[in-house]
This record gives sequence, C-alpha cells and structure tokens, in this order.
Amino acid sequence: MTYNVHPSAIIDKGADIGFGTNIWHWVHVCAGAKIGKACSIGQNAFIGSDVVIGNNCKIQNNVSIYEAVTLEEDVFCGPSMVFTNVYNPRSAISRKDQYQKTLVKKGATLGANCTVICGITIGEYAFVGAGAVVNKDVKPYALIVGVPAKQIGWMSQFGERLSLPIIGTGETRCPHSGVVYKLQDGFVYV
Repeated sequence: MTYNVHPSAIIDKGADIGFGTNIWHWVHVCAGAKIGKACSIGQNAFIGSDVVIGNNCKIQNNVSIYEAVTLEEDVFCGPSMVFTNVYNPRSAISRKDQYQKTLVKKGATLGANCTVICGITIGEYAFVGAGAVVNKDVKPYALIVGVPAKQIGWMSQFGERLSLPIIGTGETRCPHSGVVYKLQDGFVYV
C-alpha cells in the first residue's frame, strides 16, 4: 500500500488513492473516487464516487465531498465544511441525473463550516471565510464571507489579506512574501 489508512476507515474497492496520502479515523472513500498524492483526509470525512481531489489537498474533520466535485491541487477544506451536488433535493425524488459539477481551483481555502452550493467554480487561491454560504462563482484571489457570501477583499497566494492597490499603479504587495499583485479589470494578477 502506498498510502496510510487508519483501521477504522472504509476504502471501497475501486477508489484510487495517491502515494503518501493519509486517511484518518472513520473516513469513507467510495469506489470511483480519485485522491492525489500527499493529501490528508481528516476524521469522519466522506468522499463520494466521481470526486477528484488533486495532490496536496487538506480535507479537515467532518467534511463531506459529494459526487461531481473536483478539487485541484493544494486546496484546503476546513472542518465541517460541505459541498452540495443537487440544487433542489427531495428525499422522495431521485435527482442523480441532475448533479451539477463544482470546481475548486488550485490553492483555494474553504473555511470551517462553509457550504458550497453546487454548479459553481471557486477561483485559484480564493479564500472563503468560515460559515459562508457560497452560491455563485468566486474570482481568483477573492476573499469572500457571509450568507450569502460576498467579496470583501483579496488574498495573496501565501494566505495574507492584500491591502487596496496604490492609486495610479493598481499594484499591492503581499505583506509576508513581498510578491506584487496587480488589480486590473476587477481581477487580481500576479
């Protein structure tokens, strides 16, 4: 075995798990799930079939990732956050043919207890605050919070809040790394 799994975890036959991934207590990984290298899947997580998780993702305790969700590499899913895959579920009506795809791009952070409504894309290095309800696409590097989530700023790749750009240049620096970011046409670029 090329990954580490706690004895209480259930890994269905047909799940594809990358080298060096750690799977902790009471996790269920369904057949058909694809998990990359060097990931950490925290206690009591659920990974559905038709889920793709890129390399070096951190899935904290009590996270449910349902079918039709893709996480690119370096995504952080905070404790007890959840994804949906049907917009209008009913117990008595099967809507498996209506699953909507959700894409979380490289380096994004999804805060504790946030909910991501299906059918959206969360941009590279975006930062979703704890408890937010995300119901529309999120720009790369955006900082969003609230119910429903609204953008309140920008974040660096390092995870530091960026100050407003200097008037005239449209540029700002990450307070930790010193990397220069440019605000142009409503988007941040490195």
